[in-house]
Amino acid sequence: MSPSAADERIRSLRPPRKHVDPYTAHGSIVEEERRPNGRIERALTVFLAGAECPFTCSFCDLWQWTLDGPTPAGALGRQLGTVLAGFGLSRSKGTALDRLKIYNASNFFDPRAVPADDLRAIAEMSAEFGALTVESHANTIGDSTVAFAREIGARLEVAMGLETIHPAAAAQMNKRLDPSRFDRAAGFLSDHDIDLRVFVLLGAPYIDAEESVVWTLRTVEYAVMRGAAVVSIIPVRGGNGEMERLESLGQFTPPTLSQLEEVLDAAMHWPRAVVTADLWDAERLVVCDACGPKRIERMRSMNLTGRAAPRISCAECGAA
Repeated sequence: MSPSAADERIRSLRPPRKHVDPYTAHGSIVEEERRPNGRIERALTVFLAGAECPFTCSFCDLWQWTLDGPTPAGALGRQLGTVLAGFGLSRSKGTALDRLKIYNASNFFDPRAVPADDLRAIAEMSAEFGALTVESHANTIGDSTVAFAREIGARLEVAMGLETIHPAAAAQMNKRLDPSRFDRAAGFLSDHDIDLRVFVLLGAPYIDAEESVVWTLRTVEYAVMRGAAVVSIIPVRGGNGEMERLESLGQFTPPTLSQLEEVLDAAMHWPRAVVTADLWDAERLVVCDACGPKRIERMRSMNLTGRAAPRISCAECGAA
């Protein structure tokens, strides 16, 4: 895919890329996660280092964790194998973990990011888990997705970024995705009995701050109505240069902790899906040390239990 003028502008504004070792995973974490049936799963999430996504979305900051070039064949299998060994996991020993989540800051079904040899290695290593989650752009979903789902011993879930259905914002974020293409990918996954997880943005650029919560909720509803089992609401982060440019033009307003609470309170009750707030790096949204950490813990509890909790009142900042 040849770079567009928007691609080149976005990339020109980026700070220097971090050094990335193609044979070392960025990290891993074990966490509990609620599923639509109410079950609490223990999931191992592994952050792999590989090729950058070619779509160059305006809001993306994941590029800094990727390679400046294709993923070397065998690199991802080596990374994942090292992580699993560190947890003492092997097919012979089995595992007390329910799900393996692989996030490679790119597209799992793009051969430039995940070579064929690594697909086979990952399929073999995921056999000890009951479920496997990978991430990929809707434009990369197809026959290779189905082939991989049939090869693995686990149930496959594909995480796709929908981001927003706001028509003007979706058209300007350089994601190269419209609702009809998302719908086709979601339908394709459903037709082949593959689960769908969706990422939705809070504070998407090109949306007025006063309308941000409303459009986030509309996008969550859109994802759920198209079969999403899990919807994760991600507050947009700055730091890639493009978001700072848009903020200076009045086209991006950073989201707030209060907005994230408002969205979660309104969206968490869908009967057919789990809707959660992505709390990774949520501390950056805290403006009041007296109540901010408590409000994050409140959302963390709601993510896991699916039950509403009283809002935190604060005499220091007036939050209620």
